Amino acid sequence: MQNVIEIQKDLYYLGGSDRRIKLFENHIPIPRGVSYNSYLLTDEKTVLFDTVDTAIAEQFFENLEGALGGRELDYLVVHHMEPDHSATFLRLLERYPKVTIVTNQKVAAMLKNFFPFSGENVLLVKEGDTMSVGKHTLSFIFAPMVHWPEVMMTYLPEEGILFSADAFGTFGALGGSIFADEVRFEEEFLADARKYYFNIVGKYGFQVQNVLKKASALDIRLVCPLHGPVWRENFAWYLNKYDIWSKYEPEERGVAIFYASIYGHTQNAAEILAAKLAKKGIYTKVYDVSNTHVCDLLVEAFRYSHVVFASSTHNNGIFLCMETLLSDLKAHFFQKRKYALIENGSWAPQTGALMEEMLSGMKEMQPIGETVKMISSVKGETAERLSALADAIARDFFEN
Repeated sequence: MQNVIEIQKDLYYLGGSDRRIKLFENHIPIPRGVSYNSYLLTDEKTVLFDTVDTAIAEQFFENLEGALGGRELDYLVVHHMEPDHSATFLRLLERYPKVTIVTNQKVAAMLKNFFPFSGENVLLVKEGDTMSVGKHTLSFIFAPMVHWPEVMMTYLPEEGILFSADAFGTFGALGGSIFADEVRFEEEFLADARKYYFNIVGKYGFQVQNVLKKASALDIRLVCPLHGPVWRENFAWYLNKYDIWSKYEPEERGVAIFYASIYGHTQNAAEILAAKLAKKGIYTKVYDVSNTHVCDLLVEAFRYSHVVFASSTHNNGIFLCMETLLSDLKAHFFQKRKYALIENGSWAPQTGALMEEMLSGMKEMQPIGETVKMISSVKGETAERLSALADAIARDFFEN
């Protein structure tokens, strides 16, 4: 049975949610599922904005048929070619063979790469092009590398509607309402939004900044992303989050301590440091990198102003789970953070130097204090070094 939601007059939400999926892109844990969004504009011409993942294909086609109400589908605008938004493309053409595909040159090439598609009935558009579909004008805005090279957006100036592709999306299934102002976004979706941004888009901060500059010139009153809630109120608040995130600036003042411990001694050092910092009035969070998915650790590292990495030496190198975290941070252009290090080892401790080598190669990273070096377990001398490190972090935290 169809489940079409009216966003406003002549504009409908045709998407749906997948609560069974465990890993997005077969990598990122999403325990709250995800929505796949598609939208239909019913003007003098009918316009479908993107298709959906196969997971909700049947619901989508029922919704589309119901929303069309017997009308032909005139246009399909393809903003982004990832299969979670294009996998049902051929099935759509089978049902609506007369539809004209509106997209750019890069998308058109990708359509042929993904599908046995001849390229017929394609209307190519460029940055700034417009087309009328009746009362509404479609204006096309290119957003390369947010987060694929072919991405574009569509803006309807008459009503300030932005179809934003993957930008401003979030993980998390929708239920009941599709509107950000009705789903307690900050309480229920902000964590998913952070996770989505830093794992999906985060590497491309420069390109996001370019899109934000384009968006600042528009009168945006409604934002329709390809994942997550539709924005019709207080979008400036969310836009500010994107501005902070894409500048690689800390979202919050605090210390995130990441430890990789084999038998618990490195954990002990991390917990002692956390307690000392908390006593000084510094908000601190502690993470076991062996027991927390790297996609979640990545988000928390970007979230806070100060980070501490504590690792055992293993196989004459950095304990693998910590090395994975640091490598993932590097791949996502981690930068602009104050950091401190704790190393442990029983006969050849060297993980501190190896972590320092990785972190110092990242942009605008500032070390704090001396690396705390411990042999096997925390003893008197190590405890003193942890106290000194806590003092150094506190000085930087409160004085800068």
